[in-house]
Amino acid sequence: MSPSRVSRTFLGSPASITEARRFITVFLRNWPCVDDAELIVSELATNAVRHSDSGRFGGRFTVSIEADRSRMWLSVLDEGGPLSPRVLPPLASGENGRGLVLVNELAAAWGITGDDRGRIVWAVLEALPEAATRR
Repeated sequence: MSPSRVSRTFLGSPASITEARRFITVFLRNWPCVDDAELIVSELATNAVRHSDSGRFGGRFTVSIEADRSRMWLSVLDEGGPLSPRVLPPLASGENGRGLVLVNELAAAWGITGDDRGRIVWAVLEALPEAATRR
């Protein structure tokens, strides 16, 4: 099976996070880890909109997927900003600060490249598509 690659650019708005999730679920519909991929991209897109220049008026972020026989690479490219993404200690209550903790738990590997002009936050999931696991 040859690698598949696809990407899509979204407006940097909260509504686009839902669209990014839909993009992931449509492209990866036959993969057993589609739920994990959807959650990872949701967290990364949320961070791009909330914590980078992608969330400013006219801002954008790009979601990319590269999948081969046994793994997929997910990434979100944002427009940068003064703060670098980082894992925060879990808070006693509330939803903030847990995104990268979830990514860390779900992904086989993840990381950040770039600087204040633009960053790619990526994650790798290891899984076979359902069709391959049924053989």
